Amino acid sequence: MNFVKLQIGCLIVALYIEGIYIWQTLSKNIKCNRMFDAIMIVIPYMIIIDGITAWTVNHLDSVPPVLNLVLHGIFFFFLASFMPLVFLYILNLIRGIPKNKILRTLLFVPYFVCLTVVFIFLPKLNYIIGKTTNYSMGISVYACYFSVIFYFSATFIFTITKLKTIEARKRVNIVTFMTLTLFILVLQTIFPEILISSLVPTFLLMSLYINIEDPALTRLRKYNNDTVTSFAALVESRDSSTGGHVKRTQSYVKIILDEINKNHLYREIMTRDFEDNMFNAAPMHDIGKMSTPDTILQKPGKLTDEEYEIMKLHAAKGGEIIKETFRDLEEPEFLETAYLVARYHHEKWNGKGYPEGLKETQIPFPARIMAIADVFDAVSAKRCYRDALPLDVCFKIIEDGAGSDFDPQLAQLFLNAKEKITKICRP
Repeated sequence: MNFVKLQIGCLIVALYIEGIYIWQTLSKNIKCNRMFDAIMIVIPYMIIIDGITAWTVNHLDSVPPVLNLVLHGIFFFFLASFMPLVFLYILNLIRGIPKNKILRTLLFVPYFVCLTVVFIFLPKLNYIIGKTTNYSMGISVYACYFSVIFYFSATFIFTITKLKTIEARKRVNIVTFMTLTLFILVLQTIFPEILISSLVPTFLLMSLYINIEDPALTRLRKYNNDTVTSFAALVESRDSSTGGHVKRTQSYVKIILDEINKNHLYREIMTRDFEDNMFNAAPMHDIGKMSTPDTILQKPGKLTDEEYEIMKLHAAKGGEIIKETFRDLEEPEFLETAYLVARYHHEKWNGKGYPEGLKETQIPFPARIMAIADVFDAVSAKRCYRDALPLDVCFKIIEDGAGSDFDPQLAQLFLNAKEKITKICRP
């Protein structure tokens, strides 16, 4: 029992967390993160087999050699597989799994090479008698640890390069886990007989659950998104000429984001968090119209110059409303994106927009995306004072506005997706 106390403690903690997670997701009907589910499945087995091998290696005289070898092979398999799984989880959390099949395959080459070496040299495993406990050594052990260190290093480097674009809550958890894992790996390497590898999956499970995968947080985020959507719907309901505008512009934003990813652009900006925040913030772009008088907002004809100046105030006012109303509602990164979208989506590439007359890259990136989606829907949808313009004319407006009204690169990406856009605006 002395040789497996740590593993038993880790297993109790892991099963407790997983039990709460499963109960909450099932009872509240919350959609699970499949990648996190895979990690949860692996962790208990990894800890159990770690405990079993810790016991067998200290009872070599009573355990059949073949059984001990098989058990070590299973443990090495779980240990070598754990870190690649963590790497994929964090990659998916921050950036998304690459869609390129060749690239996805290359990610697993070191893993399969290490596993091959592990099982080829498994029969030559040596058992060292330590001062406090016995432990295994050999080429299989080195190959297994190489896999762990390789994928840990890849995860660490990837996280560091994307650190500024990760939401603060996730950033703290990932950095904490990486720091603890590094500390444990160093200790395990210097003192091989301490056998504390079970702490790594336990710390990971705790850190991911507490601030990332807790179903209560998932419900809160859903509630926040629903609240945002309700506010946007409330604004839209005041303007009878823009029915469906919120949903369509949000769809156009998603198309632009997909095109950016497809063309591998803005890699320093495009993370999973940014895409989610941008998509969820898009409905908030006209929230400032809450302060616009109905006589102007619902006027069937062309606005006078004075009325237009009042209408233009909705951009700056929208930013103020978001800062004041939603400051305690969402993550700060989402709040900032929503603010930029609402305040600056009427700025123009040539500096002739409002409210500040920003030009080119002075205009925040989220607002440059939103501007294209907003204008296209404004000209392609029917309004109380005119019919919807023909689609070829609408696309021509975006094309002609590239480099004057809109970011030329983003405008071209939008135009590249004409077929998808047509299905949305002319279903």
